[in-house]
Amino acid sequence: MIDPDKCNAVYLLHQEGMPVREISRRLNISRNTVRRIVKQKGVGSPSQREDKIQIDRELLERLYRDCEHWIQRVHEKLLEEEGIQIGYSTLTRLLGELDISKPPKTRCDRVPDVPGAEMQHDTTVYCVKLSGLKTKVIASLLYLRYSKRKYLKFYRVFNRFAMKCFLHEALMHWGHAAKKGIIDNTNLARLRGTGKNAVIVPEMVSFARQYGFEFICHAINHPNRKAGNERSFWSVETSFLPGRTFESLEDLNRQAFEWATVRMEHRPVAKTGLIPAKAFEHERHHLTPLPAHLPAPYQVHQRETDQYGYVALNANYYWVPGRKREQVKVLEYAGSMKIYQRRQCLAEYPLPSDGVKNASFSPQGEPKPRHQPKSRKRGSEQEEKRLRAMGSEVSAYVDYVIKTPAVQRHRFVRELLALRWKVTEGVFVETVRRALRYRILEMATVQRIAWFCISQGEERLFDVDVDEGYHERPAYQEGCLTDEPDLSIYNDMLLSDDELDESEEDPESEEEDE
Repeated sequence: MIDPDKCNAVYLLHQEGMPVREISRRLNISRNTVRRIVKQKGVGSPSQREDKIQIDRELLERLYRDCEHWIQRVHEKLLEEEGIQIGYSTLTRLLGELDISKPPKTRCDRVPDVPGAEMQHDTTVYCVKLSGLKTKVIASLLYLRYSKRKYLKFYRVFNRFAMKCFLHEALMHWGHAAKKGIIDNTNLARLRGTGKNAVIVPEMVSFARQYGFEFICHAINHPNRKAGNERSFWSVETSFLPGRTFESLEDLNRQAFEWATVRMEHRPVAKTGLIPAKAFEHERHHLTPLPAHLPAPYQVHQRETDQYGYVALNANYYWVPGRKREQVKVLEYAGSMKIYQRRQCLAEYPLPSDGVKNASFSPQGEPKPRHQPKSRKRGSEQEEKRLRAMGSEVSAYVDYVIKTPAVQRHRFVRELLALRWKVTEGVFVETVRRALRYRILEMATVQRIAWFCISQGEERLFDVDVDEGYHERPAYQEGCLTDEPDLSIYNDMLLSDDELDESEEDPESEEEDE
């Protein structure tokens, strides 16, 4: 419907001699509409629909209440029970005009693009192939609203500490920060409340104050308040991830850094043609400059040093220089860690790459420690090799154990090898053969099968007193996986009973000789 003022303007321009094509171009209306308005001399005759549907307000209120505010069900009852033919969109509009249905969703506030005023942060989850395996990663993206600059990084786990590390890395890369940081109602920064009533965690308030900005939560269900950030994630899905291969999480972040800070910063933004790198040169004068010496965020861990001088952090072990084995303080940064004792830094290590677990590290340039960490998990490669050397039946059972995901592989293999040294080889092979036949995966049941096999033959076990703490001895830990000693040389030293009787001299004959 054309406004009356516009209709009058069309007619007046026509009276002044302006062509229809020019009027259509300037007022952005079709030429047929211009001809119709000129024909009506600028006065539009309001058209009245003859088939306009009138529905009683009380009927709509009753159906809306009975259907528990479900408009789809109200539409069905009007068609089936009341015989009123009405479109669903018409019913929705009518319920809104009569203030019966819920009020329409309010639009988020429109905020102008002011240089240096705002930056936006958000996260989303992607499923990315790393070395050919699908892996769930969390993408964290910071976006400057005015200059459209982006900083992107991926994480396996994104918590409050990771959020602080990411913001520090991004802002120090830019060297500047905006005055406001728009976020959603995430509990990583929000303590309670939502939207404008949100209360930020004091820890995050103190963190943001160092960089000269404050966190602001947008209203619930108003993600368009940070539409630039949401649009950037769409660019990640359509422009960055497709057609790329990633060997590891480090490779993924390396390519993401190059894409966000080099390629996208010099690519003109659609429609406006704005180049983020050039726009930032203008915006940087309105941003808060950051000093280069701002300390990186870290988290503190209290650790006890084990008897071999190692401390554990994130499933890895780090050697502590010195002879005293006391409590130390570990400071974990985004890419490194420091070990302190009585305010003295004893060692500093770079954190290992993604996926490295159960590894031990020592300072570079110093002799490698003699012992391994006490709590380090050991594999079962040597035990598995010895079991497979006993024959095809034992090897088949080992394969069955390894392929079963519910079994603790290394522990079961070590216990199976320990059982081998308690019984003879024939009993052990028969036990394994039966365990494989009946699909036994419990060591207690395997041991009962071994005792049963012993009871059926002449093999028997002897009760021997064994110190159960011998596993903790350093000598055992160093030599538990060495090759078996060759004891055949002792067979020649053993004499039979008959030979021993013949070789013994008679004491009485010796007295006679004397």
